[in-house]
Amino acid sequence: MPAPQPVPRHRAAPSPAGDTGSANARTIRSVTILGATGSVGQSTLDLIGLTPDAFEIVALTAQDNAAGLAALALKHRARLAVIGNPQRHGELASLLAGSGIATAAGADAICAAASEPADCVMAAIVGAAGLAPTFAAARQGRRVALANKECLVSGGAVFLAEVARSGAELLPVDSEHSAAFQAMAGSRAGEIETITLTASGGPFRTWSAGQIAAATPEMALCHPNWKMGRKITIDSATLMNKGLELIEAYHLFPVKARQLKVVVHPQSIVHALVAYKDGSVLAQLAAPDMRTPIALSLSWPRRMSAPTARLDLAKTGTLTFEEPDIVRFPALAIARGAMERGDTAPAILNAANEISVAAFLDRKLSFTSIARTVAAALDAAERRGSIKPASTLSEVLEADALGRELASAIVSGDISRG
Repeated sequence: MPAPQPVPRHRAAPSPAGDTGSANARTIRSVTILGATGSVGQSTLDLIGLTPDAFEIVALTAQDNAAGLAALALKHRARLAVIGNPQRHGELASLLAGSGIATAAGADAICAAASEPADCVMAAIVGAAGLAPTFAAARQGRRVALANKECLVSGGAVFLAEVARSGAELLPVDSEHSAAFQAMAGSRAGEIETITLTASGGPFRTWSAGQIAAATPEMALCHPNWKMGRKITIDSATLMNKGLELIEAYHLFPVKARQLKVVVHPQSIVHALVAYKDGSVLAQLAAPDMRTPIALSLSWPRRMSAPTARLDLAKTGTLTFEEPDIVRFPALAIARGAMERGDTAPAILNAANEISVAAFLDRKLSFTSIARTVAAALDAAERRGSIKPASTLSEVLEADALGRELASAIVSGDISRG
């Protein structure tokens, strides 16, 4: 049987129990990494670097970090390096002069890099900037290792329709979705009762509402378990990240919104749990290290070695679980509401959140105003009648632009936050 993939909720359940001896199972040899200088991109290259002769790097991309991109391209012998900011192309070309590595710049060039023939594209560009390149990667009809949330949060059914048209494999890189994917091995849609994603609770899990209201960017960026980029770390602190992951899971797996749950698990050892109608619950456990789900996305249906910490449950001692507090962390409920509203509501939610997080990091918003701004942007879009179905990438991008416009107006005071 071919290597399986998560599928939309309206199709049959995924069956991750692939036949590792199948002639149809894809062996990943050539890889393109979109967002190579970010945390997921660098972790991917760390894994590839352990067995460099087993992989060929087709293309690496970055937005602004020309020096970092050049260093990675040289180290991993990439064929192509692309910088998103055209003003940094001269620097990149100079650093790679004489290396034989081709260079290019601009958004169109990143999409072209994503379209280069490769067995696997690691889609790790953060934010809506990753939408068009990841769509381009899906059109190849090969494997897309999805670390870009926006394709499913904002694009949802539009992106999955592209995947279906091309016959691409779609493997989740988020630790929670990778865990659920593994725990669904051999299952049918009708056998699943619930999928539960775990959340660390972030740095403010035990803080009072008053303490949270006074949180600074420096405080919010101190995640207790994970090493991640700035934006996703803030999303973890607000629990918006978990809300976005609910929307991803809604599109990835054959379940209804009511079957998706979140539980706070401060140790970040259990990443997801799948409950079945016979009372069984299957969970995936691993140390909090993104290299574990990245390794699976590169090697599935087999498994490759990863230099991650091994679990010692006796040493860990206790695993605890709590209900999320949506009073102190309203972003989770706001995201769930957008998921249930459907149409372009998740795209507007995501865009407004990006603007709000950036404003918080720039000290233009308080921490608690992030969620209030997102909610106000959704309300404003609903009042305008602007939440509607989308069937093309252009319509998704229009909704994203509207979310940004509304959130920016709220941050500047042109629209009331309510």
